[in-house]
Amino acid sequence: MVVKLSQDPHGTRDGEREKVLEVAIGREVRGYRKQQGITVAELSALTGISIGMLSKIENGNTSPSLTTLQTLANALSVPLTSFFRRFEESRLAVHTRAGEGVEIDREGTRANHQYKLLGHIGSNASGVMVEPYLITLTAESDVFPTFMHGGIETIYMLEGEVDYRHGDDVHPLKPGDTLFFDADAPHGPEKLVKLPARYLAVISYPQNT
Repeated sequence: MVVKLSQDPHGTRDGEREKVLEVAIGREVRGYRKQQGITVAELSALTGISIGMLSKIENGNTSPSLTTLQTLANALSVPLTSFFRRFEESRLAVHTRAGEGVEIDREGTRANHQYKLLGHIGSNASGVMVEPYLITLTAESDVFPTFMHGGIETIYMLEGEVDYRHGDDVHPLKPGDTLFFDADAPHGPEKLVKLPARYLAVISYPQNT
Protein backbone atom coordinates (compact mmCIF):
# COMPACT_ATOMS: atom_id res chain seq x y z
CA MET A 1 0.00 0.00 0.00
CA VAL A 2 1.37 3.39 -1.03
CA VAL A 3 0.32 6.40 1.00
CA LYS A 4 0.46 9.73 -0.79
CA LEU A 5 1.15 12.80 1.28
CA SER A 6 -1.10 15.76 0.61
CA GLN A 7 1.52 18.17 1.95
CA ASP A 8 5.24 18.61 1.46
CA PRO A 9 6.81 17.16 4.65
CA HIS A 10 9.78 19.48 4.20
CA GLY A 11 7.72 22.58 3.56
CA THR A 12 7.67 25.33 6.16
CA ARG A 13 4.22 26.51 7.10
CA ASP A 14 3.58 30.09 8.14
CA GLY A 15 3.17 29.12 11.79
CA GLU A 16 6.41 27.16 11.78
CA ARG A 17 8.28 30.02 10.14
CA GLU A 18 6.94 32.42 12.75
CA LYS A 19 8.11 30.07 15.50
CA VAL A 20 11.60 29.97 13.98
CA LEU A 21 11.65 33.76 13.93
CA GLU A 22 10.60 33.92 17.59
CA VAL A 23 13.38 31.53 18.57
CA ALA A 24 15.95 33.48 16.54
CA ILE A 25 14.92 36.76 18.17
CA GLY A 26 15.00 35.19 21.62
CA ARG A 27 18.52 33.88 21.10
CA GLU A 28 19.71 37.30 20.02
CA VAL A 29 18.12 39.05 23.00
CA ARG A 30 19.65 36.54 25.41
CA GLY A 31 23.01 36.75 23.66
CA TYR A 32 23.23 40.54 23.85
CA ARG A 33 22.02 40.54 27.46
CA LYS A 34 24.66 38.03 28.56
CA GLN A 35 27.32 39.77 26.50
CA GLN A 36 26.73 42.90 28.56
CA GLY A 37 26.56 41.03 31.85
CA ILE A 38 22.94 42.01 32.53
CA THR A 39 20.62 39.67 34.42
CA VAL A 40 16.98 39.15 33.44
CA ALA A 41 15.92 41.05 36.55
CA GLU A 42 18.17 43.99 35.67
CA LEU A 43 16.87 44.08 32.08
CA SER A 44 13.34 44.00 33.46
CA ALA A 45 14.09 47.01 35.64
CA LEU A 46 15.63 48.87 32.69
CA THR A 47 12.74 48.23 30.30
CA GLY A 48 9.67 47.85 32.48
CA ILE A 49 9.04 44.45 30.85
CA SER A 50 8.20 41.75 33.38
CA ILE A 51 10.70 38.99 34.12
CA GLY A 52 8.14 36.42 32.99
CA MET A 53 7.66 38.14 29.63
CA LEU A 54 11.43 38.48 29.13
CA SER A 55 11.84 34.76 29.82
CA LYS A 56 9.16 33.96 27.23
CA ILE A 57 10.88 36.21 24.67
CA GLU A 58 14.32 34.69 25.26
CA ASN A 59 12.93 31.15 25.05
CA GLY A 60 11.07 31.89 21.82
CA ASN A 61 7.69 31.25 23.43
CA THR A 62 6.07 34.53 22.40
CA SER A 63 6.11 36.97 19.51
CA PRO A 64 7.18 40.37 20.89
CA SER A 65 5.79 43.52 19.33
CA LEU A 66 8.00 45.98 17.52
CA THR A 67 7.54 48.41 20.40
CA THR A 68 8.82 45.80 22.84
CA LEU A 69 11.77 44.99 20.60
CA GLN A 70 12.62 48.67 20.24
CA THR A 71 12.56 49.02 24.05
CA LEU A 72 14.91 46.05 24.37
CA ALA A 73 17.19 47.40 21.64
CA ASN A 74 17.45 50.76 23.43
CA ALA A 75 18.21 49.10 26.77
CA LEU A 76 20.88 46.85 25.22
CA SER A 77 22.30 49.66 23.02
CA VAL A 78 21.97 47.66 19.80
CA PRO A 79 20.11 48.36 16.53
CA LEU A 80 16.62 46.91 16.32
CA THR A 81 17.62 45.02 13.18
CA SER A 82 20.30 43.11 15.09
CA PHE A 83 17.58 40.88 16.57
CA PHE A 84 16.75 39.61 13.07
CA ARG A 85 20.31 39.21 11.82
CA ARG A 86 20.72 35.44 12.14
CA PHE A 87 17.20 34.74 10.88
CA GLU A 88 17.91 36.64 7.67
CA GLU A 89 21.27 34.99 6.96
CA SER A 90 21.22 32.50 4.12
CA ARG A 91 22.03 28.86 4.80
CA LEU A 92 23.56 26.95 1.91
CA ALA A 93 23.93 23.26 1.15
CA VAL A 94 26.02 21.64 -1.58
CA HIS A 95 24.91 18.25 -2.93
CA THR A 96 27.61 16.36 -4.84
CA ARG A 97 26.38 13.15 -6.45
CA ALA A 98 28.37 9.93 -6.52
CA GLY A 99 31.12 10.09 -9.12
CA GLU A 100 30.97 13.87 -9.32
CA GLY A 101 33.20 16.48 -7.74
CA VAL A 102 35.96 18.72 -8.99
CA GLU A 103 39.49 17.44 -9.51
CA ILE A 104 41.81 19.76 -7.60
CA ASP A 105 45.53 20.41 -7.95
CA ARG A 106 46.97 20.47 -4.46
CA GLU A 107 50.46 19.83 -3.17
CA GLY A 108 49.78 16.10 -3.02
CA THR A 109 48.98 15.81 -6.72
CA ARG A 110 52.73 15.85 -7.37
CA ALA A 111 52.82 12.50 -5.60
CA ASN A 112 49.92 11.14 -7.70
CA HIS A 113 47.37 11.64 -4.93
CA GLN A 114 43.97 12.23 -6.52
CA TYR A 115 42.04 15.06 -4.83
CA LYS A 116 38.35 15.45 -5.56
CA LEU A 117 36.66 18.45 -3.96
CA LEU A 118 33.20 17.33 -2.83
CA GLY A 119 31.73 20.75 -2.11
CA HIS A 120 32.56 24.33 -1.32
CA ILE A 121 30.69 27.27 0.19
CA GLY A 122 32.32 30.69 0.08
CA SER A 123 31.62 33.38 2.64
CA ASN A 124 29.32 32.12 5.38
CA ALA A 125 27.99 33.22 8.75
CA SER A 126 30.20 30.88 10.78
CA GLY A 127 33.44 32.58 9.72
CA VAL A 128 34.96 29.17 8.99
CA MET A 129 35.88 27.69 5.61
CA VAL A 130 35.42 23.93 5.24
CA GLU A 131 36.75 21.92 2.30
CA PRO A 132 35.82 18.21 2.03
CA TYR A 133 38.01 16.07 -0.25
CA LEU A 134 37.88 12.49 -1.42
CA ILE A 135 41.51 11.38 -1.72
CA THR A 136 42.48 8.29 -3.69
CA LEU A 137 45.87 6.57 -3.51
CA THR A 138 46.88 3.92 -6.05
CA ALA A 139 49.97 1.94 -6.96
CA GLU A 140 51.21 5.00 -8.84
CA SER A 141 51.02 7.16 -5.72
CA ASP A 142 54.09 8.09 -3.72
CA VAL A 143 54.32 8.56 0.02
CA PHE A 144 54.25 12.21 1.01
CA PRO A 145 54.35 12.75 4.80
CA THR A 146 55.28 16.45 4.72
CA PHE A 147 52.04 18.30 3.96
CA MET A 148 51.75 21.50 6.01
CA HIS A 149 48.94 24.05 5.91
CA GLY A 150 46.83 26.05 8.31
CA GLY A 151 43.66 24.89 10.02
CA ILE A 152 42.29 21.63 11.35
CA GLU A 153 41.97 18.42 9.34
CA THR A 154 39.88 15.30 9.84
CA ILE A 155 40.53 12.07 7.95
CA TYR A 156 38.03 9.22 7.71
CA MET A 157 39.36 6.03 6.14
CA LEU A 158 37.04 4.40 3.59
CA GLU A 159 39.13 1.76 1.83
CA GLY A 160 42.62 0.28 1.96
CA GLU A 161 45.22 0.85 4.65
CA VAL A 162 47.92 3.48 5.13
CA ASP A 163 50.37 4.45 7.83
CA TYR A 164 49.73 8.15 8.27
CA ARG A 165 52.31 10.43 9.84
CA HIS A 166 51.46 13.48 11.93
CA GLY A 167 54.48 15.20 13.45
CA ASP A 168 56.55 12.57 15.25
CA ASP A 169 53.78 9.96 15.38
CA VAL A 170 52.62 7.41 12.81
CA HIS A 171 49.02 6.18 12.88
CA PRO A 172 47.96 2.96 11.09
CA LEU A 173 44.64 3.77 9.44
CA LYS A 174 42.14 1.13 8.37
CA PRO A 175 38.56 1.47 7.04
CA GLY A 176 36.41 3.16 9.66
CA ASP A 177 39.33 4.85 11.42
CA THR A 178 39.35 8.60 12.00
CA LEU A 179 42.30 10.94 12.53
CA PHE A 180 41.74 14.53 13.71
CA PHE A 181 44.73 16.87 13.91
CA ASP A 182 46.30 20.32 13.62
CA ALA A 183 47.29 20.66 9.97
CA ASP A 184 50.21 23.01 10.54
CA ALA A 185 52.38 20.05 11.62
CA PRO A 186 54.00 17.86 8.92
CA HIS A 187 51.52 15.16 7.94
CA GLY A 188 50.67 12.73 5.17
CA PRO A 189 50.74 9.03 4.21
CA GLU A 190 54.13 7.56 5.07
CA LYS A 191 53.48 3.95 4.04
CA LEU A 192 50.88 2.63 1.61
CA VAL A 193 49.98 -0.67 3.25
CA LYS A 194 46.98 -1.81 1.22
CA LEU A 195 45.91 -0.29 -2.10
CA PRO A 196 43.83 1.21 -3.51
CA ALA A 197 43.23 3.46 -0.52
CA ARG A 198 40.52 6.10 -0.25
CA TYR A 199 39.73 8.48 2.56
CA LEU A 200 37.72 11.60 3.23
CA ALA A 201 39.77 14.60 4.30
CA VAL A 202 37.88 17.59 5.71
CA ILE A 203 39.98 20.73 6.14
CA SER A 204 38.65 23.72 8.09
CA TYR A 205 40.22 27.11 8.65
CA PRO A 206 39.17 30.73 9.34
CA GLN A 207 37.85 32.66 6.35
CA ASN A 208 40.34 35.50 6.80
CA THR A 209 43.42 33.31 6.27
